[in-house]
Amino acid sequence: MQEAAAMPLTTWDNFYVIVGSSAAALTGLMFVVIALVAETRQRSSQGVSAFGTPTIVHFCLALFVSAVLSAPWRALGAVSLTIALTGVGGLVYLAIVTRRARRQTAYKPVFEDWLWHTILPFVSYVTYFVTGLLIPRSAPTALFGVGGATLLLVFIGIHNAWDTVTWLALDQIPTPNESKPEA
Repeated sequence: MQEAAAMPLTTWDNFYVIVGSSAAALTGLMFVVIALVAETRQRSSQGVSAFGTPTIVHFCLALFVSAVLSAPWRALGAVSLTIALTGVGGLVYLAIVTRRARRQTAYKPVFEDWLWHTILPFVSYVTYFVTGLLIPRSAPTALFGVGGATLLLVFIGIHNAWDTVTWLALDQIPTPNESKPEA
């Protein structure tokens, strides 16, 4: 009976191998982005904690959820609780990030920043919470919500990493004719 309860998870194995591997690889690439930030003229730990670190957290949570749903569970109760708590933890972290983004002075966020750094992650984390609660009742349907929220976190991370890199490349890294300020 326990194996039958966990059966809906096995149909998602390939999805979570792909999404989890992508999230892990993209996390590594974010280290390159942070190295680029270190080379720029304007360094701000406030900006990194408000905009860079959350990208890593989104990738890592996508990796975490992929690992959770790929584990050989015997029953769905623990999976349900883990996903729901991931949603709660994500919402708490998002509240901290939103506060950091409002208080930092390195960059003035525009609507697109609020959309990708707060609104869409909010959607993912609420989806984790709600679908986590629904897994015991309707696992096949709820798992589509979990998969969508996980993929959304990866897309958010990709967008935010790209946004950071292009901002650095176009606005912050000196051109060959400019000189870098002395440290």
